[in-house]
Amino acid sequence: MTTIAIEPSDCLIVVDVQNDFCEGGALAVPDGDAVVEPINHLAVRFPVIVFTQDWHTPAHASFASTHGKTPFEMTQLAYGVQVLWPDHCVMGTSGAEFHPMLDQRAAQLIVRKGFHPEVDSYSGFQEADRMTKTGLASYLGERSVKRVFVCGLATDFCVNWTAQDAAQAGFEVFVIEDACRGIDLDGSVEAARQAMTAAGCHFLTIDEIEGAASA
Repeated sequence: MTTIAIEPSDCLIVVDVQNDFCEGGALAVPDGDAVVEPINHLAVRFPVIVFTQDWHTPAHASFASTHGKTPFEMTQLAYGVQVLWPDHCVMGTSGAEFHPMLDQRAAQLIVRKGFHPEVDSYSGFQEADRMTKTGLASYLGERSVKRVFVCGLATDFCVNWTAQDAAQAGFEVFVIEDACRGIDLDGSVEAARQAMTAAGCHFLTIDEIEGAASA
């Protein structure tokens, strides 16, 4: 088996490993807790580590309750079609906190997203209007990052858009599949995988990262 060695210009992006996306949370991803241990093991091996954190206002435009609708319905917002979610990751609540077993000490930067009340944000790089930047690409450029390795929750939404936007920003992108979990709405995991592939992203497992096989 061919393995990839971690280089000084590599970054691990840990996407949204928060209470509301884990067991018992408002928008729990099936088996979401399973990503915590491998991510803890991986993070200490990377020279640059970024966490993203969903950080919504109350009555956010992406919440079904804001529109009097049922979660997972669709609606039209100013920037396009929006999936409506259960209220989740509301700023300052326990649901928005990182999973208690996630080792945050490795994080060198935490990118909060989704805090504009009228715009959702899946990607760690830009919001759903596809115009509002988070500054992450510039930060990675300042750190001389060339490759990013993406993991976390959920494969078909925030991991997907973060990986695609990283590729669009000019980084070589690897998605660590067994350190991710998906929601899978009507085949959305496979659709996301196809979209990431089309964007030029690569896929690998933890065992394919040199020195990480014991995760």
